[in-house]
Amino acid sequence: MLRQIQPMGVEAAFNAIEAHESKIDDVRRQVELALEQARYESNRTQRQYDAVDPENRIVAAELERLWNERLLVVRELETKLQQVDTQRLPPLSEEERAQLLTLGSDLERAWNHPAATVETRKRILRTVISEIVARLEGDEVHLVLHWQGGEHSEVKVPKPRNGEHRWILDATTTDIIRELARLMPDMSIAALLNRAGKRTGKDNTWTESRVRAFRNDHGIAVYREGERTERGELNLLEAAAALGTCQMTVLRLIRKGTLEARQVCKGAPWVIKASAIAALDRSVIGRRRPLTANPDQKSLEF
Repeated sequence: MLRQIQPMGVEAAFNAIEAHESKIDDVRRQVELALEQARYESNRTQRQYDAVDPENRIVAAELERLWNERLLVVRELETKLQQVDTQRLPPLSEEERAQLLTLGSDLERAWNHPAATVETRKRILRTVISEIVARLEGDEVHLVLHWQGGEHSEVKVPKPRNGEHRWILDATTTDIIRELARLMPDMSIAALLNRAGKRTGKDNTWTESRVRAFRNDHGIAVYREGERTERGELNLLEAAAALGTCQMTVLRLIRKGTLEARQVCKGAPWVIKASAIAALDRSVIGRRRPLTANPDQKSLEF
């Protein structure tokens, strides 16, 4: 889909439209020449019919029949010429071309954006594709993609053999890795997946290299220091510092639904928007109180 919509794909579509228009021009010219010849022959037959002696009924009847046949050919060619004209698309202006090229670039950035979810990509696909028809032929699956606007593309993919699904990572783990790649480096992702009991497609434990290979195969960008800050996201410790309290208090606010936050999976870092911190009523934080009066023991939050 991105290949079709991105600027090179849009430019190729422009070229295809121009080639299609050129082909229509050639067809139209051929129909015009045939129509011109048919009208000439029809007019000549009419003149012959008008000039024949009415008493010569056999010749008159034959000329009348021939004249009707040629009139019918003229009507058919006129109808065909109208049909060719209806296939002609309105020409694109330079402004429309520039907008379409920009759209292709923007769509690719939106698709690969770190905040883009699976649902977001599904909505993009539903916007540009109206229908996908699948047909099984031997060891291949033939897909016909019907695009919005009437065009279509054909794609052939190998049919999965029995047992091949054993090496495919489940969708839940894929989504988790995609989300975690925006929160932590590959080594930390591998450690978290192993703690959560997640395995690779071949039932191996996760390592930094395996996470990196998975990201590369799925086009997931590597984690970059500072990108959470750019998105205005805080973890539990940063949120506690911003509120002037401890992590347990922040966790309590999250569990009560007072503070909006999300967690990709159990054990993953909490993600809290800075805007949610700013909008929080500080009176709900409460005060710290020690669990025991012993000064040597740590204070706990309730």
